[in-house]
Amino acid sequence: MANVVRAALVQATWTGDTASMIAKHEEHAREAARQGARVIGFQEVFHAPYFCQVQDAEHYRWAEPVPDGPTVRRMQDLARETGMVVVAPVFEVEQPGFYYNTAAVIDADGRYLGKYRKHHIPQLKGFWEKFYFRPGNLGWPVFDTAAGRIGVCICYDRHFPEGWRQLGLNGAQLVYNPSATHRGLSAHLWQLEQPAAAVANEYFVAAINRVGREEYGDNDFYGTSYFVDPRGQFVGDVAGDAKDELLVRDLDFGLIEEVRQQWAFYRDRRPDAYEGLVRP
Repeated sequence: MANVVRAALVQATWTGDTASMIAKHEEHAREAARQGARVIGFQEVFHAPYFCQVQDAEHYRWAEPVPDGPTVRRMQDLARETGMVVVAPVFEVEQPGFYYNTAAVIDADGRYLGKYRKHHIPQLKGFWEKFYFRPGNLGWPVFDTAAGRIGVCICYDRHFPEGWRQLGLNGAQLVYNPSATHRGLSAHLWQLEQPAAAVANEYFVAAINRVGREEYGDNDFYGTSYFVDPRGQFVGDVAGDAKDELLVRDLDFGLIEEVRQQWAFYRDRRPDAYEGLVRP
């Protein structure tokens, strides 16, 4: 695998229906492939609106199995067509009453590699996620893909440093962080937490936010998605705050080893001193 990996992300406005939303992301992916991208990631529950602005059982209709649902199967076709790794966040139903906020990871040949389920589930005004989702129960997997070792944490997970660290310990080179966050709640944290996580854990992070207003609430999703390197520096420009945007960036994975040798955070960890972190 080459040291430099061209990676992509998409921030998108909600179109009003799943079919056109998926079609829009497919077109972004095809354009990323034309630009030479080897991996692409989409925003939180990319195939649906951010329905968690309300608590209403009608929104269980957006859920589908993973990997055997129509969206993930279509993403497998997209991966095969474009030759890219695809990180596709969806609303998962495992069985009646068992729902998760999930991201499927698909290799560049269309093989389904596995899924990540969001661990930390908020229950706040405009983010009523406990009404819909169970906490994730699959750990913090890192997937060996054609584009490198890729992990996922989803939205609210970014506020909890333990998950970021576990992904680093599991060998992640790039972590996708699909999100849905609005201006009034924690906008000042958006360009603080993920760069800090990239520095503390010495890998690349792709931070993806939805953009625009949707019909189920007042949340104003502000985009400004970006890639950040292990030194905490943005890779290229940050996306805008008002419209769809595709970012394609070259990530030098060689920087990971360089930074880990220079800063040596993993060498100097003291897990023997951290027992209190997991004590009930």
